[in-house]
Amino acid sequence: MARRDSGASSQRLVAVTLDEDSIGRSNPDVDHERAVAIYDLLEDNVFAPNGHDKGPYELKLSIVDNRLVFDIRDAKGEPVMTHILSLTPFRRIVKDYFMICDSYYQAIRRASPSQIEAIDMGRRGLHDEGSRLLMERLQRKVKVDFDTARRLFTLICVLHWKG
Repeated sequence: MARRDSGASSQRLVAVTLDEDSIGRSNPDVDHERAVAIYDLLEDNVFAPNGHDKGPYELKLSIVDNRLVFDIRDAKGEPVMTHILSLTPFRRIVKDYFMICDSYYQAIRRASPSQIEAIDMGRRGLHDEGSRLLMERLQRKVKVDFDTARRLFTLICVLHWKG
């Protein structure tokens, strides 16, 4: 579990855990993406469960039966809510994102800077699309800003990765 001090706002995450049973085998690139996403997420985020203002919050993400489970707790570990999202709407974006990430990691080892930049633009575009979808799917239960949604989308991809 990664943890940060609560900072000024109570409407934020101070701890994020990925369910180890949900994480498939991964490679160093995926491990790095996960570590950076969690670090960045804890450094700067907006996370506010609707109808609850007793943050900051801890989040455990897991995948159960093709559903993304948000287990949200307060900083004392007391349950706030569990929100479950179907992963079906994310399936195409995640698949395309994995394909372009594979191309990107291969390109950074042997392609020209202009080829790397073009692939990276496509990668960022898909990442933004997944982030907007996540914000939309969470809006009735949890308020997040775009940067928080981007980092959470990265973690969703890590949970999807099956080596």
